Amino acid sequence: MRSDLIDDLMFISGVLVRLLVYSMLAVPALLVIVSSFTSSNTMNFPPPGFSLRWYRAAFANDLFMTALWTSTYLAVLVAAIALLIGFAAAFAINRYSFPGKTFLQGLAFSPLIVPAVVLGIGLLQLFASLDLTQTIYPLLLGHLVLAIPYVVRTILASLALYDQQLEQAAMNLRATPLRVIRRVTLPLIMPGLLSAAIFAFVTSFGNVTVSSFLTYGGHATLPVQIFAYVDTSYDPLVAAVSSLMIAVTLFVILTIERLIGADRLA
Repeated sequence: MRSDLIDDLMFISGVLVRLLVYSMLAVPALLVIVSSFTSSNTMNFPPPGFSLRWYRAAFANDLFMTALWTSTYLAVLVAAIALLIGFAAAFAINRYSFPGKTFLQGLAFSPLIVPAVVLGIGLLQLFASLDLTQTIYPLLLGHLVLAIPYVVRTILASLALYDQQLEQAAMNLRATPLRVIRRVTLPLIMPGLLSAAIFAFVTSFGNVTVSSFLTYGGHATLPVQIFAYVDTSYDPLVAAVSSLMIAVTLFVILTIERLIGADRLA
């Protein structure tokens, strides 16, 4: 009886902790979304009236729309490239023993340890010496450095969980190594690959610190543009633009969920 009571208390406490964590994550976003529909000239919660005026203003603002396109284009590019590099690194770490394997694994996760400010300053100095600060390459490389550790870690987990005997069976049937990877390995770990792509996209799309150092040719990413706008104004326009950021992120996640299903993604 006492054991059952302890189990019930642990279950209830676990549920309460999860509800608290989920609430802390969701409530700020919900407040921003609700505030974006206000009819007032200031951000109020609850809003005194309902209006779409700030969304119309957001779509009419060239700076924010250009920044939204820059962020989306960059995040898609980062997700694709990080997936290629991350899969190659994770496959090598998981399947082979070679000199420097431990160093490669540590190098893949090192950006998680280095402060983003230090990383941004270092990349800025590097590309300034190469006279490439007015191109997209600093932003692309900076976001790749941040995204690859998440991609490698996610794909490593997928590779460790599936049965390698399926690959051996395919090779026994005279399939080439490239064909085995393309027809056996990749389909089996597809949920992990798509999860890794989501991590890379979200990491790039929402980054502020590194992006603020590597903005090129007057083209800022949307988080940097929002951060600069809040310095001078705090009207509901920033809430509407932030809601558009949330909408783009949710659209990507829901699209992936429709492709493979939430249970396989988890």
